[in-house]
Amino acid sequence: MTVSLVSLGCAKNLVDSERMLHLLEAGGYTLTPEPEDADIVIVNTCGFIQSAKEEAIETILELAQLKEHGSLKYLLATGCLAERYREEVAEQFPELDAVIGIGDQPEICAILNRMTAGERVTQFAPKCNMPLTGERVLSTLPFFAYLKIAEGCSNGCAYCAIPAIRGKYRSVPEEEILREAETLAASGVTELAVIAQDTTRYGEDLYGENRLPALLHKLCAIEGFRWIRVLYCYPERLSDELIDTIAKEPKIVKYLDIPMQHCNDGVLKAMRRGCDKASLCRLIEKLRSRIPDIIIRTTLLVGFPGETEAAFNELSEFVQEMRFDRMGCFAYSEEEHTLAAKMPDQIEPEVRQHRAELLMEQQMQIASELNEKRIGTQAEAVIEGYDADCGAWIARTAADAPDVDGRLIIPGKPEDEYQTGQYVTVNILETENIYDMIGEVIGA
Repeated sequence: MTVSLVSLGCAKNLVDSERMLHLLEAGGYTLTPEPEDADIVIVNTCGFIQSAKEEAIETILELAQLKEHGSLKYLLATGCLAERYREEVAEQFPELDAVIGIGDQPEICAILNRMTAGERVTQFAPKCNMPLTGERVLSTLPFFAYLKIAEGCSNGCAYCAIPAIRGKYRSVPEEEILREAETLAASGVTELAVIAQDTTRYGEDLYGENRLPALLHKLCAIEGFRWIRVLYCYPERLSDELIDTIAKEPKIVKYLDIPMQHCNDGVLKAMRRGCDKASLCRLIEKLRSRIPDIIIRTTLLVGFPGETEAAFNELSEFVQEMRFDRMGCFAYSEEEHTLAAKMPDQIEPEVRQHRAELLMEQQMQIASELNEKRIGTQAEAVIEGYDADCGAWIARTAADAPDVDGRLIIPGKPEDEYQTGQYVTVNILETENIYDMIGEVIGA
């Protein structure tokens, strides 16, 4: 039978999806990217905040319509939403022929066999059954891959349901990470994004100490990688050793994704974050001093219980002063079984959303000003493909992470001029919008 897998949410979920794709292919199933062409669709859901839950539910309902009116015969849900709500998902969506937990994903072929034999499968194996490694069918562009170095989270932030959904932090043994990385490099991957819920915690559970700097040195020694990007670094664990590693290793792109969430000391304490405003300011100053060309992305959370107007204004001033190169902002949502959901002084949802919109409007102005400064500069970029709709090549510089940041548009070149995955030197000519740039190739 033909199977399509719809992967929602984060890059960590995408890696899980790619492992299931390999198991399906090895099990004799034919894979297709289009649900309309499939006999079976698997939805690997996200479900840790309200907007992600809504997207997952909408996707399931849309596919249920395809099942009712199209050729789709079977529909299965797994991932964070299924793991978090379990029997509730099975009860509320009778259109689903199977609902399984994250620990059941290694048995996906056996589960599909039972499902297609007429059984409605609802089962939830222990979270620790989720494998830390495994062969994959890459669904990204062929030159790029994510490398997941840990599963779960043990940070215990007051607002976050991830530990309850995914379990405690489990580092992947170093030798297994390096083996997977070597396989990716041998397959033609030249850009690697190192990911985990908190990459900066890597190794503490296995080795009793932080091993991320040592791991990065070993990844950089693998022939074939050109760019190595480190994502999701928690500020309290960004050590001097790690900063020096990023500064000195030429393959590590000078880009860090540091989720800070807030700057107000009272809000940070209530969130159970391991930092305060002063330490955040020192960290940003240190990073920009030691790595002058560093790009800093952060994520902020507004509307947390007890966030006063004064605390929000302090955050707005912080954003204006820090001038982050990249920033995302989420409105807080109460997540059941979290400490924050039981806190007093919950903020009205419309106030939360308004505050998030205000911060993003502020950031858009900052991003526009920073992009203006890039005009006339040169940068290395990787070609992602040709866009026939706009008649231009699409590229991305090291200053932009895949899927979340802007792109570089290279117009005026024929469709056979470049190859996907080719690295070129570009001159940035102008801004296309707030986040995208237009450039020309000056060296290949």
